[in-house]
Amino acid sequence: MTTETLAPPITVTAPKIKSELMQQRVRAARWFLLPMLVALAVVAGWPLLRSIYFSFTDASLNDLYGAEWVGFGNYLRWTTLDSGVTRYRGLLVDPAWWNAVWNTLRFAATSVFFEAILGMIVALVLNAEFRGRGIVRAAILIPWAIPTIVSAKMWSWMLNDQFGIINDLGLRLGLLSQKVAWTATAETAMTAVLIVDIWKTTPFMALLILAGLQMVPKDIYEAADLDGVHPVKQFFRITLPLVRPALMVAIIFRLLDALRIFDLIYVLTPNSTATKTMSVLARENLFDFDKFAYGSAMSTLLFLIIAVMTILYIWLGKVRFDGGDR
Repeated sequence: MTTETLAPPITVTAPKIKSELMQQRVRAARWFLLPMLVALAVVAGWPLLRSIYFSFTDASLNDLYGAEWVGFGNYLRWTTLDSGVTRYRGLLVDPAWWNAVWNTLRFAATSVFFEAILGMIVALVLNAEFRGRGIVRAAILIPWAIPTIVSAKMWSWMLNDQFGIINDLGLRLGLLSQKVAWTATAETAMTAVLIVDIWKTTPFMALLILAGLQMVPKDIYEAADLDGVHPVKQFFRITLPLVRPALMVAIIFRLLDALRIFDLIYVLTPNSTATKTMSVLARENLFDFDKFAYGSAMSTLLFLIIAVMTILYIWLGKVRFDGGDR
């Protein structure tokens, strides 16, 4: 009878996921990020937590530290009268607040939509080969480089109904029959604000999209040209899918900025209900009306709205900030 000798099992050692050098780099990166995280916690985190706390109190500018806890009273409270009628008060039933929410969402959606389209067009032009391309690239960034307060004030003079150049050109060219108070009329105030914002921020979108276009290999277009693919088809089949990660990141950055818009609205149309956004309304209640707790509740809801919309956009759009696709 033959006895077979079994070989001892071979033990396979799994390779280390991270080498010692990689671990050192990770530790060094964490130490370099620590000062930034501490600065963010002090500059942004602590004020945010304080605003959330004040939204549950009856705080005022004259007595911040003596505020008493009122719970959700700033958000929603109700009183039942002797007649049996229930009266609701608070931020969640405030028509001015929901008007500001609608203005903000409408402004953000419209401005980001047109800035994405115009930014793509400008980026495609700047990505082409032509003489003086460097000068054009530098010039196109001028509106974005101008501080928002300065550009808003400049446009407020241009849009003035008495001496503004927009009305003067419109009358000379026959486009207008009479002078228009662009920023003072409810029908035109939002349009005027959108025009100024699109003019200023389109270069930012174009710059981010142009960075994505620069990463697209040129030999792909050469192969498409040899196959006789139409340029329009090249854009939708080659350019747009490859530049999509950069476009999605550009949109999320711009959406965050548009949802918290304040300075442009405050300078151009400070008291117009047609353009008053959540940030402008919160600032009014915080400082002008001395309703600090009520304004803190507005700021808290603004933060929650921006956070929810950003998370939904990243999740539904499958956005990755490393340039890859999910």
